[in-house]
Amino acid sequence: MANPLNWWHPTRHEGRRPALLARNRIQAALRNWLADQDFIEVDPSALVISPGNETHLHAFETNAIGNDGTPHPMYLHTSPEFAMKKLLAAGEHRIHAFAHVWRNRERGPLHSPEFTMLEWYRVGQDYTVLMDDCATFVRLAAAAAGSKLLAYKTHSCDPTLPFERLSVSDAFLRHANIDLLSTIAPTGQTDRAALAAQLTTQNIPHATHDTWSDLFSRTLSDRIEPHLGHGRITMLDRYPLPEAALARPCPDDPRCAERFEVYACGVELANGFGELTNAAEQRTRFTQEMDEKHRLYGTRYPLDEDFLTALTHMPNASGIAMGFDRLVMLATAAPSIDHIIWAPVAQS
Repeated sequence: MANPLNWWHPTRHEGRRPALLARNRIQAALRNWLADQDFIEVDPSALVISPGNETHLHAFETNAIGNDGTPHPMYLHTSPEFAMKKLLAAGEHRIHAFAHVWRNRERGPLHSPEFTMLEWYRVGQDYTVLMDDCATFVRLAAAAAGSKLLAYKTHSCDPTLPFERLSVSDAFLRHANIDLLSTIAPTGQTDRAALAAQLTTQNIPHATHDTWSDLFSRTLSDRIEPHLGHGRITMLDRYPLPEAALARPCPDDPRCAERFEVYACGVELANGFGELTNAAEQRTRFTQEMDEKHRLYGTRYPLDEDFLTALTHMPNASGIAMGFDRLVMLATAAPSIDHIIWAPVAQS
């Protein structure tokens, strides 16, 4: 007998169908806006030689069998970023993609191992323009869903209100009483002991083996994120340089980077950058990330040498990745990400 909790069960599908149809309307609305703004939609390959080089991103690995029968390790991409930046190097100026991406070790109300990422790039424009893009997309999504508010659990957010722009350092001071920038040198070197001392003063639990990055992430998730995007959208801006491996340093403060994240109802929706185009610096950052990944997880992913070469041809640009499923979730007040995915990944 069919389990009525299965997504394909007729009664279950009947309950999900209005949100799924809203998903289609939202995607059409965003596509139309991007086309009106002269963005070209591209379709990057999902099978790659490097899935991305960030410490805590975990990929799905497979083998491509050559004509001679030799296996070659390959991965499903965690983002279409490398391919899209290669297209910028090739001469494209405004591109976007609704890309299926895969991330291992991620499953829950806000996470699916396979999900849809909306990624877009603007050549020659400041990264702050992407904030306006995000605010527009949130309004379009709510309108397409027939919603006045974005909602998740007990939280809500008015997409028509002007967004809040808040630096990470100001957020740490406001919500955790921590002077984050005092623990970062102008060179980007971090002071783990100084940050740990502040966490101790503020009664934020942490372990002796936690790195500076661990302490940062713990404080962000426990003390900062729960306060973001309530009532109106929050753009959490100017991330510490050590937490922005793909972003340019801020011209007025080398301790900070041109990176921001978008929050609504306490949920992260998007991650944007003023893109780093210095290939040597990018190689150094990727290597450091993979060294840390090997230390923590005992594995590392190869560097995409073709991507690093393409960076030498890439113009100044800004780019951003938005969790499209999460946007649909909030616009439809859905309880979980599986509720708004047409055919969710099976539970293993």
